[in-house]
Order: sequence, then C-alpha cells, then structure tokens
Amino acid sequence: MRRLTTLFPSEFLEEHAEELGVVEREGKLEIPVLVWVLVFGFATGESRTLAGFRRSYNSTADETISPGGFYHRLTPSLAEYLREAGGADLNRFRDVMIADGTVLRLHEFLSEEYEARHEEQAGAKLHLLHNATDQTIERIDVTDEKTHDSTLFKTGSWLQGRLVLLDLAYFKYRRFALIDENDGYFVSRLKESSNPVITEKLWEWRGRAIPLEGEQIHDVIENLHRQYIDVEVEAEFKRGQYEGTRSLDTKRFRVVGVRDEDADDYHLYITNHPREEFLPSDLATLYRCRWEVETLFRELKTQYELDEFNTANPAVVKILLYAALLSLLVSRDLLDLVTEQAADEIVFPPERWAATFRSHAQIILHELGKYLGYSPPPLLERLIEDAQKIHQQ
Repeated sequence: MRRLTTLFPSEFLEEHAEELGVVEREGKLEIPVLVWVLVFGFATGESRTLAGFRRSYNSTADETISPGGFYHRLTPSLAEYLREAGGADLNRFRDVMIADGTVLRLHEFLSEEYEARHEEQAGAKLHLLHNATDQTIERIDVTDEKTHDSTLFKTGSWLQGRLVLLDLAYFKYRRFALIDENDGYFVSRLKESSNPVITEKLWEWRGRAIPLEGEQIHDVIENLHRQYIDVEVEAEFKRGQYEGTRSLDTKRFRVVGVRDEDADDYHLYITNHPREEFLPSDLATLYRCRWEVETLFRELKTQYELDEFNTANPAVVKILLYAALLSLLVSRDLLDLVTEQAADEIVFPPERWAATFRSHAQIILHELGKYLGYSPPPLLERLIEDAQKIHQQ
C-alpha cells in the first residue's frame, strides 16, 4: 500500500484538486477516494458504470454520496485533473520515445463533439507519447477521429538526448530536421513516395559495387542485392512560415536498408544516428521497439475494454479515458513491485499480469482504503441506500 500512496500521495491529490477547482474546500467529496475508485473500478470492468463507480466510492469513503451528487461531479475540470494527475510520476528522464494514436468508437450522440471519418458515427482518437524504456506515458491527447496524429507531435528542447521512433504518419523532413536541431535522435521508416538523393556511401562493399552517389534511393534499390544499404542522403523541405513566407532548405540524413529475404525487398529506415553508434541491423532491431506501443493499445482495448463507452457525455468519455491510463500506470507500478519481490527466474507476461491485476483490483482498493484510514458507513446502511428506488427527480 505504501507503494501506491507514494505514486499518488493523498496530499498532492487534494491540493491539486483545490487548485483546479475540482472540489470545494469544505465539500463532501473525498478526492483521493474518487481517484482510486476510478483507477481500480475501471480495472475491474464489471463495475465500470457510473452506478458501479458510486457504489465503490460509498464502500470506501467516510461518507456516502447520492447518485445525483456523484454524477454532478463528473465535469470537464475533473477530466483535466485526472489528465494532469498522470503527469505527477511522468517527469523522469526518458530515453526511447514512441508516438502513436488509436481510434475509439463512441456513442452516436457524440458525433458532433467527436467527428468520425464516416457519417453517422462518432470516434475519438487517443494520442500517446509512450516511453518504451520506463514503460510510462509522457503525453496524452484526446481529439476527434479526423485529427491527424502528426499535428499532435510538437518538437522542442524536450527532445535533447532522447530517441524518438516514428511511424509513417509522422513522416516529415522538416520534423526530422527540428529533432536533430534540438539534439534529439529519430528513426523512421522511409516513405515509398520519398526519394532523396544519395550523397555518400557509408559502407564499402567488396567487389564491383554499383555506384550510388548522385542517384535517388528508390531508383537504384531494385538493382541491389547486398544484405545492407547504408548511405547519406540529402532531402529538400520547406521551413516553417516566417513573415508570411516559407523558405526552402536542405538537410542530410542517413538511410539504411535491411534486406528481407522472404519478400525479396528492403526495409528502409531514415535516421540521424551516426554509423559509429548503430549499424543497419541495430537500427532495424531498435525500430521494432515500436511494437511496445501496439502492445499497450491492445492491452488497453482487450483487458481494460477501452473502446466500450456507453455514455453520451463528452466529459465522462475523457474521465474514463484518463482513468484507464491511470489504471495502466498503477498496474505497471505494481508489476515492478511484484517483479522485485519474486524469484529471478519467474516471468510475468504483460497480458497475464493485466488479467491478474483486474481480478484483484477491488480487493486492493479495499485494503488501500483501510491503509489510508477511511471508515465507510456500516454495510447494512450502504445496502439500504444503494438498493432503494431512486426518487423520480
């Protein structure tokens, strides 16, 4: 329990709630209980309804709260509060970063708030900047389905010393240049429609090698049969708008290719990593870390049923999204604790751990409530309150 209260200290949860105006200073709502109820209530799945969350809250907090009083507190400010609460533990140094997004289907009544690509549907997109090294999430954005992933990736000084793995949705030479100019590193697949000019070979082959300098990469690749390609290329791109105009610029990057014998083709990657640090095979292995975020999305959707929202309230959608991510954060933190305590030879597959965490979530919440010193009303009193007919009003 001490591990969990260190992750989200009650004092921090209360003070931050007051700063954002989520709760009144003398209000009845106990915000630490609400946060933990959303975390563990979301994890269990079976009780992931507003009524289920309220029952879980009433079985943990010192005082019960009515259905109307509970629903009244599910506001946009609470959604923003949960989003920022996730950042309390996400400011340590990051190493390998992965940006990606996934689409979630919503209630049709939300089609104006969350416009989908198809008519008569509603769709949200969850954008994450995932840390594959620490297994944490550094940035979260929720938009409608039509918003392109690329627009949510902002370059800046935060990139210094960090490696970002990008899929083709983020492919832009200008973005690569800005990452390099902020002393960051990147690896991306090379678009088929992108055909930069080769300026230098970085790997010398024995025998009669085809001359590559001055050629465009896709124009010569079909004639190559070597296991690896490693060249420097020059790419032309437009800088950001300045005083109403966008100037042309060029920058040199490294393109490597690793031959896929089964497909009789190359996997091409573009990067600013120097050859002295990473060989072509190293970069291909590194890029496979992108599967980490695919695994994360699959866990959120299969284990935490992330895309099953039966609500037409946009604020509740965001609250549940952030509750899911906080659940994942708590789950991974507890997995670290379990791994530390277990014998070295024991392996914990992520999805099996997620199922174990879900099945024990309500038990952990009960123990956590006792540890924090909460004394809920007697069980009989809570049973009477929850089971009676709700007033028509």
